[in-house]
Amino acid sequence: MYALITGGSRGIGRAIAIRLAADGHSVIINYNSNEQDALLTRQTIEQAGGKAELLRFDVSDPVMVREAIAQWQKEHQDDYIGILVNNAGICRDSLLAFMEDEDVEKVISTNLYSFFYLTRPLLTGMVAHRWGRIVNMASLSGLKGLPGQTNYAASKGGIIAATKALAQEVAKRKITVNAVAPGFIETDMTASLNQQDIKAQIPIGRLGKPEEVAALVAFLVSDSAAYITGECININGGLYS
Repeated sequence: MYALITGGSRGIGRAIAIRLAADGHSVIINYNSNEQDALLTRQTIEQAGGKAELLRFDVSDPVMVREAIAQWQKEHQDDYIGILVNNAGICRDSLLAFMEDEDVEKVISTNLYSFFYLTRPLLTGMVAHRWGRIVNMASLSGLKGLPGQTNYAASKGGIIAATKALAQEVAKRKITVNAVAPGFIETDMTASLNQQDIKAQIPIGRLGKPEEVAALVAFLVSDSAAYITGECININGGLYS
């Protein structure tokens, strides 16, 4: 059985891939354009004794997703992807009054539509094996909204709603579906923000680490979390609870 992490070449996705590999899972690192980072992530996993492979496709392109998954399944007929972490995401922030159509469409397709494109074909294997774990990366923005992120908040709010609905559909097949909603985490997406202003808003007084998010995901895909499904778990240092 394999674990597929979309957007697994850097940031939170990279931390998740490394953590799941350390826990003994064979991981598939999805990436679109960051091949060098994807190779580095795989190298890091392999040097630690883990198993990893790369799978390149654009999560927002349904044709590319179908073809990539079909090809992988053709090459791994005796295996299946039992863990899916829908992590890939982008943001294109702007006040709604000035937001371009392309910025709305690209964010929604990458962050929300990709959940449908990927989860549908992989559910077949999970249902057949009567076991599966799906973790969707939501966001603080999808819960409380943040100014300048109407498109991003909509995409992450949609992920949370989809998580709750799908969890009810597949629970009897021993497949759990949960969402994780990080607050401000030390990644490329937060590097350009005013760190001091952000820290002043967070009760714990610091940004989160990708490894802390990865630890939560690792728990949710473990057998210890078999009775948790349909949940959206905040990990934000107390900023919004």
